[in-house]
Amino acid sequence: MVGEIKIENVCKSFKNTDAFKEDIVALNGFSLDIKPGSFVSLIGPSGCGKSTLLRIIGGLDKATEGKLYIDGEEIKKPGSDRGFAFQGSNLFPWLTVEKNIAFGLKARHIYKDHQKDVEEFVKLVGLEGFEKSYPHQLSGGMQQRASLARALVGHPSVLLLDEPLGALDAFTRMNLQDEILDIWKKHNMTMIMVTHDVDEAIYMSDRVVVMSARPSKVEAIIDIELPRPRARAQDTFQEYRTKILDVLNLGGHVEEVEYYL
Repeated sequence: MVGEIKIENVCKSFKNTDAFKEDIVALNGFSLDIKPGSFVSLIGPSGCGKSTLLRIIGGLDKATEGKLYIDGEEIKKPGSDRGFAFQGSNLFPWLTVEKNIAFGLKARHIYKDHQKDVEEFVKLVGLEGFEKSYPHQLSGGMQQRASLARALVGHPSVLLLDEPLGALDAFTRMNLQDEILDIWKKHNMTMIMVTHDVDEAIYMSDRVVVMSARPSKVEAIIDIELPRPRARAQDTFQEYRTKILDVLNLGGHVEEVEYYL
């Protein structure tokens, strides 16, 4: 089974725009093993390096120190074994849905052999009948579906999701959560998702990796041992929610008050 990720002691720093100040350290000795076929969410304070880590796994950025591996091969650049879906759909406005989805295949000169895959993923994300539509003619949810299809059409073993549902309304977001989970089950791929939504992380993930404030490291790894499909209102779901919020120091505690009569 493919899609195993190993992250070993990764550090990432950025040059400070102020020449008199030290470099900004985003990640500091970050290590994590991700099993093939698992669904892992990264959650933590804003600016802690979640998206930076995802970009390094995708080969879009390089670690300052440390190494990353996919299926035993060191990650040094982007590859067709990793798909990427961002918060914004990032669709090309001058291309139709069909041509946006096919773009990567054409860039790799394999479109002729995989033309049927475009049709398959149009159906998979529920965009039949909109193949010839342009992005501005679609709702936000439909644009995000097209973006997912574009990331999936190359059959990656790992799909990297950088807050893909963050800009959507609550109902569209919940529907797309289920669609992403259906895709994950059907294609048996590894999914790594950055999110700020604790409920979303619990609902979708096998494991939730809680990251510390910058410079970031692994604060906690929480295995979500709930049967699927998951009920958001069940007591155990809320227990996981409380646990994660407590790690993030966002749980809030009510102090006992003594009353004197």
